[in-house]
Amino acid sequence: MSRIVSIWLRSWPIARLLRAQARQEARAASGSSADILSPWVDARRPLVLVAPGKGGPRLVALNRAAEKSGLVHGELLTNARSKALDLQSRDADPAADDAALRKLGLWCLRYTPIVAPWDEENGADGLFLDITGCAHLFGGEERLLDDLAARLRRFGLRPRLAIADTPGAGWARARHGRADVCIVPSGGEAQILDNLPPAALRLPQTMLIDLRRLGFRRIGDLIHQPRAPLTARFGAELLRRLDQALGREPEPLSPLGPPPLYRVQTSFIEPIATQAHVVEAATRLLQRLAADLEADGVGTRKLRLLLFRVDGEALALTLGLAAPSRDAGHIARLIALRLERLPEGLEADFGFEAAGLHVLAAERMAERQSLLAVAEGAAEPEGLARLVDRLQQRLGPGAVRRLHPRQSHIPERAVELRDAADGPSLDQAVAEPSPSRPLLLLPSPEAAEVVALIPEGPPRQFRWRGVLHQVAQAEGPERIAPEWWRPMEREAEREVERDYYVVEDVTGRRFWLYRAGIYGRSGMEPCWYVHGVFP
Repeated sequence: MSRIVSIWLRSWPIARLLRAQARQEARAASGSSADILSPWVDARRPLVLVAPGKGGPRLVALNRAAEKSGLVHGELLTNARSKALDLQSRDADPAADDAALRKLGLWCLRYTPIVAPWDEENGADGLFLDITGCAHLFGGEERLLDDLAARLRRFGLRPRLAIADTPGAGWARARHGRADVCIVPSGGEAQILDNLPPAALRLPQTMLIDLRRLGFRRIGDLIHQPRAPLTARFGAELLRRLDQALGREPEPLSPLGPPPLYRVQTSFIEPIATQAHVVEAATRLLQRLAADLEADGVGTRKLRLLLFRVDGEALALTLGLAAPSRDAGHIARLIALRLERLPEGLEADFGFEAAGLHVLAAERMAERQSLLAVAEGAAEPEGLARLVDRLQQRLGPGAVRRLHPRQSHIPERAVELRDAADGPSLDQAVAEPSPSRPLLLLPSPEAAEVVALIPEGPPRQFRWRGVLHQVAQAEGPERIAPEWWRPMEREAEREVERDYYVVEDVTGRRFWLYRAGIYGRSGMEPCWYVHGVFP
């Protein structure tokens, strides 16, 4: 049975605005930033956020002082100003609210690997935490909930939290219950929903109005009603939400990222703030993680380091490796290189109070001989992969690329450039290139003037880039036919057969030439091209 924590952050847009202002004030006081939110807002005075609406700007968020002044959600700003003469108003910023909520969700990964923000249907002002199998790490559900609530209040938020078996029941209890913190016993969803209003089922406003007109004041009035008349009157949405809350129908969450395959975490007695301390903490986490990876015979290809700040922010660093590895020293050096590349530095502010390491992708690692080397000083098989890893962290993502094979007969389409960390591991054995083909091709085939003894024969001499080359010997042809499954929209794009030759001139230089077309078959005079040069 799943256990879900539902967090409702009351007046989240207001809290986000005040938190951003407090953070910039603290940075300005420390001399690290001179940017202050303008105009400044006073949290003690009535404060509202407004958005365009019918008849003019309307209130979409209020602080406590505004609520005490008698203002309500959805009210016209002009009416609100007549009620509160010292009213402060700011434009709502849903994009900033959503980004800040996702950052807070990253911070909540310290409690569980699965965190999902509420969507627009749920209010977009809360989070779901799937703590199935995690609560015992914090001393049980009650202690986990108390710790989470205390930390959120310390951040200046007004949270209401509930634990239930379903997201719907937790949402209903957090949003419409009386207590700020509540734990619903497993299987007790129907009991806690019984006295809650139908709005706790996350139904559209028009449907709620119709339910009130018909006399439905509690969810309990709906639970025991015949289902067929309800479906005929309100459609499938009403019963779907009811079944989701009761656990009769699944409600999958959309987490911030894929759940990790492996996960380790630690908390610090005192917050850390320097890069050296962060690398040391990451090294110790990697050493703990290596034991689990080695037991399963795998290595990580992609991992994420999470640093949880004291103020509720989280710094996430994702690393992709060119080959699977469980070498703690190697990965720690990559983390150090990545930290050096952060555009604005570590930004520890008040320090990091915890750190976690998540393995997002892992691959099987073949066991290798580490002692009794056959040749002293021979290069390690993973040496190239480690070099690529270091270059990626120094130069940034996408700066190091390699060729990946593609399904195509045509040489210029047979490979593509992709990030070096994608695709097969670099430490795996690769097929040796054919000796009849160059390692690298020209950016595009270049025309050449060729003289052959017979029309279908190999070239005897050719002129390329203004230089005449006398052919000493030639090997071929290797015929490559067009890919018949590729649609050609225009006649000009129609491809013809190619006959490739490896030729060597009298000075020993080797070239890869081809003749496009076959005499008497393609309907056009064949042409010659130079496609590559051998080293």
